[in-house]
Amino acid sequence: MEEAKNNHLKIFALGGLGEIGKNMYGVQFHDEIIIIDAGIKFPDDELFGIDYVIPDYSYLVKQSKKIKAVFITHGHEDHIGGLPYLLRQINVPVYAGKMALGLIRNRLKEHGLLKRADLHEINDESVVEFPRSKVHFFRTTHSIPDSFGVVVSNEAGNIVHTGDFKFDFTPVGPPANLKKIAQIGEEGVLCLLSDSTNSEVPGFTLSESVVKSSIQDIFLQTDSRIIFSTFASNIHRIHEVVQSSIKHGRKIAIVGRSMEKAIFIAREIGYIEAPDNAFISLNELDYLPKQKVTIICTGSQGEPRAALARIADGNHKQIKLIKGDTIVLSSSPIPGNTVSINRIIDKLMYTGAEVIDHKIKEIHTSGHGGQEDQKLMLSLLKPKYFMPIHGEYRMLKKHTELAVKCGVQEENCFVMDNGDILSITENDAAIQRKFKAGPVYVDGNRIGMIGTNVIRDRQLLGENGLVIVALTINHQDKKLIGAPSIVSRGFVYMKESICLIKEGEKQLEQNLKEFVSQGNANCSGIKNEITSFLTKFFYHRTGRKPVILPAITEIM
Repeated sequence: MEEAKNNHLKIFALGGLGEIGKNMYGVQFHDEIIIIDAGIKFPDDELFGIDYVIPDYSYLVKQSKKIKAVFITHGHEDHIGGLPYLLRQINVPVYAGKMALGLIRNRLKEHGLLKRADLHEINDESVVEFPRSKVHFFRTTHSIPDSFGVVVSNEAGNIVHTGDFKFDFTPVGPPANLKKIAQIGEEGVLCLLSDSTNSEVPGFTLSESVVKSSIQDIFLQTDSRIIFSTFASNIHRIHEVVQSSIKHGRKIAIVGRSMEKAIFIAREIGYIEAPDNAFISLNELDYLPKQKVTIICTGSQGEPRAALARIADGNHKQIKLIKGDTIVLSSSPIPGNTVSINRIIDKLMYTGAEVIDHKIKEIHTSGHGGQEDQKLMLSLLKPKYFMPIHGEYRMLKKHTELAVKCGVQEENCFVMDNGDILSITENDAAIQRKFKAGPVYVDGNRIGMIGTNVIRDRQLLGENGLVIVALTINHQDKKLIGAPSIVSRGFVYMKESICLIKEGEKQLEQNLKEFVSQGNANCSGIKNEITSFLTKFFYHRTGRKPVILPAITEIM
């Protein structure tokens, strides 16, 4: 991306377009680059063994001298989770609200980066100035405290990034700063980048106060043990569970590493108010009457390794389900998680527990605004140019349709891909050339070392299984010593498929003897022949192509 000339402005995304997750956006004016958010994306079911997906930072590394700072809109992982990986490569200041900063410090500490990080707290009134630009903020309502929109102001105009938002007129926590949003709109907005997550959902998003009322009803009407599962970042909702527990004389046990950390940070900065004696350890659960206990845990999305899944499976060391337990799933299914959630609900109900989810009671609401929320934001800010962000392609397109209805010229709306550059000149705007902005996979301590070939191999293993072929040959003449042995892992069940396995071993032995007799005596050639023969054999018999792994032992 060449340096912008005159009043030319460039806006781009490294993640967050055409996807939910790894949000990261940039605004360049002359030789200054402002970065907004640095998130991760959680892997889908096809990314076997991958922990996280992060943006490709290679462009930013090349342009690191121009980057002035990273500004964080709020503390969700899809907005802050990439910071440790980014700060390993680029040493830049980070600005964030109080809650997000607490979570960032915790994450950087885990990665051994906290001491070298340059962190700054911001609020609704903060202004951060650079030679050519200044950055200021407006408070929004989201499902985590201290959520902000970001305004980058320079000679070209105001560029506004909404962050994740909804308009909640009876919020739990501080309200959005509608007055300031309207003032920014009156000043003039050159380009608006706005959250598209719920652009397909009609109406306004349900108020969090409705969920608060539902929580209070559950505690009022329940005389059994309550296990409350929600997102660890939903601090306002957790605060209400804590307050209701205290009101009804219940002690609180916290389960799940992320939940423990989020509640610790929220209590430390005053967003969850409760005395120390309101909380108990898991070891104390058995010594209290069931009607005097609340358990707050992770796993409302059916995550197999989360606390609720282990409780449902009976694998949790300290928590065993009791007949009559009330389980509250305070979330709605993220696309792709419905099957996992239903499976856990079945297991919970099988033990005699009562399960309350969003279909039974208004126990969850989204932190993202629906169509009317998005139209209100557009009407308040009145942008000249519009760039929908944070959403899959259909969401971005739908948000564009809403923008046009709200008065933005259709030719001034830009549905972009990660790596596209929106260049705004004095008189017009256009999408220019694209830079590299593909996904980077994090697998344990390995970052970017896992390529598409490895992912494809893992997918094949997951779908079709593995066949291991053990073979012993003479080192001198490469003749077979004994028959080959075939072992299946995830392909067919050995005991039920003994005839298939024996037939495969017999035919492979005959094939290899003929193959070696023709002068094909090197191990590499033998391995290729094993793979080729068994792939065809098993596909003909089963319609599947397992991964074939020959293991050849040479005897001197």
